[in-house]
Amino acid sequence: MAALAAACVTSTSFAADVKTGRAKAVQCQACHGMDGLAKVPEAPNLAGQNEDYLVKALKDFRSGARQNEMMSVVAKPLSDADIANLAAFYHSLGPK
Repeated sequence: MAALAAACVTSTSFAADVKTGRAKAVQCQACHGMDGLAKVPEAPNLAGQNEDYLVKALKDFRSGARQNEMMSVVAKPLSDADIANLAAFYHSLGPK
């Protein structure tokens, strides 16, 4: 029962829109690239990353549970839908 509840809370694919996520990712491209490959040494590659992991990471940056000078600022105004869409987009790129 707990596993089912956890799956319902963490799964984002049912509500995510890859096309909208791609449009939102324009603000991420300086560091993470539109192809999901890092453009600066400090940034991780996001292409093909697990969607649920990306959602959790962005929500943690937004809430302050996870700290990074740039990501904490960038994530703060993101809505849950923005986060789901970004995660779906970067996940859709597949690993490079």
